[in-house]
Parts: sequence; structure tokens; C-alpha cells
Amino acid sequence: ASRGRRSLYPPSNFATWQPPPSLTFIDEIANLYHRSLYTRICVYIYVSPPSFSSHHLLSAPLNSRPYLSKIKEMGISTLTGLLKQVAGEFPTRRAVSVSGKLDLTHARLLELIERAASRLAAAGVKAGDVVALTFPNTVEFVIMFLAVIRTRATAAPLNPAYTSDEFEFYLSDSESKLLLTSKEGNQPAQAAASKLNIPHVTATLSQADSEVTLSSTQSESKTDTVSKMINEPSDVALFLHTSGTTSRPKGVPLTQLNLFSSVQNIKSVYKLTESDSTVLVLPLFHVHGLVAGLLSSLGAGAAVTLPAAGRFSASSFWSDMNKYNATWYTAVPTIHQIILDRHLNNPEPICPQLRFIRSCSASLAPSILARLEEAFGAPVLEAYAMTEATHLMASNPLREDGPHIPGSVGKAVGQEMAILDENGDQQEAGVSGEVCIRGPNVTKGYKNNPEANKSAFQFGWFHTGDLGFFDSDGYLHLVGRIKELINRGGEKISPIEVDAVLSSHPDIAQAVAFGVPDDKYGEEINCAVIPREGSNIDEAEVLRFCKKNLAAFKVPKKVFVTGSLPKTATGKIQRRIVSEHFLAQISTAKVPKFGA
Repeated sequence: ASRGRRSLYPPSNFATWQPPPSLTFIDEIANLYHRSLYTRICVYIYVSPPSFSSHHLLSAPLNSRPYLSKIKEMGISTLTGLLKQVAGEFPTRRAVSVSGKLDLTHARLLELIERAASRLAAAGVKAGDVVALTFPNTVEFVIMFLAVIRTRATAAPLNPAYTSDEFEFYLSDSESKLLLTSKEGNQPAQAAASKLNIPHVTATLSQADSEVTLSSTQSESKTDTVSKMINEPSDVALFLHTSGTTSRPKGVPLTQLNLFSSVQNIKSVYKLTESDSTVLVLPLFHVHGLVAGLLSSLGAGAAVTLPAAGRFSASSFWSDMNKYNATWYTAVPTIHQIILDRHLNNPEPICPQLRFIRSCSASLAPSILARLEEAFGAPVLEAYAMTEATHLMASNPLREDGPHIPGSVGKAVGQEMAILDENGDQQEAGVSGEVCIRGPNVTKGYKNNPEANKSAFQFGWFHTGDLGFFDSDGYLHLVGRIKELINRGGEKISPIEVDAVLSSHPDIAQAVAFGVPDDKYGEEINCAVIPREGSNIDEAEVLRFCKKNLAAFKVPKKVFVTGSLPKTATGKIQRRIVSEHFLAQISTAKVPKFGA
């Protein structure tokens, strides 16, 4: 390897090197590239007849396209650079569709991004500025998000359902300089922006062969302004907030390198290629839908379809999947449950042949996983992710790469992962501790939050706040959030374990266990369950089932049978919110005080 050196021959100090048998030559060089952040890596490979087309150090023949693509990608460490490469390699392949309305190829998408970026520059957007975007799942969001980061600015997607006060907090905390919306606008967001003196601009694409128009810049701007811009790996491209499960939401800046690394990890573990296609069911203001669904597909030369309504619709999901020849989809357990229930009650006459179904962002009960696989004939791969890791941290593999283990979130993907105790010592297989990670996909720290950074970055690792353990095969099993573990008189109870037992009951569609204050034990365990359609399950039956399948101290003291559970905008069920919701219904209960 050499820094920026151009040469047809190796330098005089070049040393030959033999990689470990477990690693391919290219994988090890790619790891070196990420570790050193060299501007250029020069790889000299000497092979001689008769094996001139392949070599034992290589993972594929020299003249194969996957191998050549891997070589090319080694010189790229930004998302924008990757998308430009993809547009050159697959210019005529479909990139983005709005169901029944329009289709964009990768080349056309890149052209629209470049032109929109030039318009943003004309509107005064500069490198380092934060631009807030609040859209449904529309093609305008896709183009404008990528245009913002192309100008070396930072995109801050926001949930369109926020109240004016919430918009005011997020706009202020991110220090946004501009608010972008669809032409229909968003009144709460606009009111908050006006209060903060933040300009508001709308973006519209009327048809595939038209240009994106911005309400503030009707005249054509010079594309040279953007074409001369070079996106750097260190550019902060994305700004998101954590869910705030235990405290006030924390701002997470993610760089071009973070995004590129995560996209490469997702492409690698699921073997995404230009032949793949998916329907986006998750909101693009959340890291799951944005990175795993959209950006990883675009970075692989694959295609994504946006529902015509701009959001997930169970009634149109399978027709879109069939129409656009989907090969996979990713969703949260709540949406998987909706899709499964609809199918069981009204089976789809035709389903596409899926390579896999992916589940992430919350624990998927093993019983639900099994039903999904049986219903749709595809492996369901549970994964583990968080905003601070630019989404993916671990995943169960595809069938050809190993077993997928129900109840496990799989193996680490593209980063180092360890289980540490409170002293920072790594734990052996089977021993629980805090899940910790480090790698090029991990954020460098929370924005303006030294206290959070001090607790999250210790012993050279990022601390996730999750408890888990590796089994003997290296698969990660999560026990729960450190602050969500229920401490009943000194007995630590994993709510995930109780969830799994409850969800295995044939008459329970969904369940969540949570801790509540208790005078005697400090904390006691309660649960809420949603009965399956047509079921008359009651509290007595739930308790009987729990007593049969759980140790006595893990059996919930009270069961809430309900028709719905409070969820976040992304479909997550947060135990804190569920606890507060049901305890508020009991006048004598001591409602626990959690962070904002």
C-alpha cells in the first residue's frame, strides 16, 4: 500500500505479504483501507501461467465482474462516490419507482440529484449547513436527501407527524438552516421554522422526464458549482436523533464514510446485486428504512419501489411486490405481524419468490418468525442495529452462508463486536455483558453532549447499552436494554424472554412485558397482550400459560388485555411508553418518572 503514489511498478520498499487462511486477499486489503483511510491503495498482484486467470489468494477469478467491482469500490469511501459509480455501471437499470406513477433509472436519478444539488447551492446551501427534510416516502425526498449531501451539507430527516413543539426542538437542536417539504407543505413544521427564522422551500418532481423545481430558485443554476465539489469521507452527511428510550433524544451525526461503510456491510451480508428489488414499507426519516431499504439498494445497483400513498399500505403491499418483482423486504416486527395476519385471514393468490425477509429494530418472537417462513417460503433473517452504528451491527446469514438461529440476531457484520463487563474485560461465550462495537460505520460521538459521549465511549469501544452474550458459534443473543432489565427484589428479568413466551401462545397476536414500581420488590413485572382475531383469551389464561413456561419470579403480576399498543412513528414498541400508558389507567399506581 502506498499513499497517493502513482506507479506501474511496486515501490522499492514494497513487501510481499501472505494473509491468514481465513481471509481473502481483497477482504484484508479492504480492512486495511478502512483502518488507515489512505487516499489511495495500490495493490500489486503477481500471478503466472498456468493459473493466470485465478489465484489462491483471490476470492474470484481476476476477470470476473464481482471481483473487478470490489477492486473499484476500494478507491471509494463516500456514499455519493458509490452512487456515481453505480450510475456508470448500471445506467439503464431501474433505480426508483413510485408505484404506478414513474420509474427512474440509476443514470436519470444521478442527473436529477446533480441538478437539484445545483439548485440548493443557488439557494445558498453551503458545506456544513444542516438542511431539515420532512416528507412522506416520496421520490422528492429521495432526490433531495441525496442532493443535500451532494452539496456537502447535512441532511436531517424529520417525522412529518411531529407537533409544532417537537419540530421546534429538532430544528433547533440540529441547528437547521433550511426546511424542505413537499409542495403540500407541513403546517406544524412551517410554524416552527418561522418561529426560528428558518427559510422554507418546497420541492416538486411532476414527472420522470421533468426537473425538480424548488419554490425559491426557479432560474437554472450553474451545474459547474456542484460538479467541482468533492465529497469527503469526513463530511457529516446525516443527522438523526436517537429514540430516547431512557432520556432526552441525542443528536447523532453520521459521515459519508459511516454511510458508505454501512451500505457496504448490508450489501455484503445479504448479497444485494443489481438483480434485486424491494418495496419500501418503512419511513425514510428513520435509519432502518433509509439505510437498509433505500441506500443499500441504490448502492448495489438494485431497485426500490415507493408505495403510491407515500407510506406502507397492507392492501397494496403484495400487489407492489409482485408488480415490481421484489426479491426481499425489510420491516419491523409490527409490520411483519400486519402482513402475516392479513395473509392468514385472506391468503394472497400469488406471492413473489423471495430470497429472504429481514426483520430489525425490535425483537421478533421466534413463533412469529416461524409463521412468516411457513407463510411466504423464505428465510426470515433477524438483525441488530442502531442509529449510532449507521444501522446494521449484526445479522443472521443467508442460508448458503450458515444457519439462521431464531432468537438470535446473528453475527457481527463489517465491524468488531465484543461483550464487555463493567471493567471493560471481554467475556467468554455464554457469559452476558454489554454489547460493544467499533468500526468505520460507528459515529464519532453525539452532538454537543460530552456527558453522553463519556459514558458511551469507554475502553476504546462504543457501548450500546444492550445486554447480550455470544453462543459457542459466535451468534449474538440479546437479553435486553441495561436500563430495561426488570430488577425484582434482586432477580434480574429479561423482558425479551417474557415477550417470547407470551408471543408463543396461539391466541396472542402481540405482547410486551415491562417493569412497574413495587413497594415490596422495588420492581414488579406486568405485561400487555393483543389477542389474535376471534380469540377470547383473558388474564387468567395468560397467567396459566406463563406459570407453565416461566420461573415463578418471571410470571407477570398483572396482565392488560388490549386491542392496541402504543408505538413510535417507526412502529417500535418502547417499554417505557407502554408502562406509562397502562399504569396511567390505574389511579392507585405510582407512575414511574422517566426522561423526556
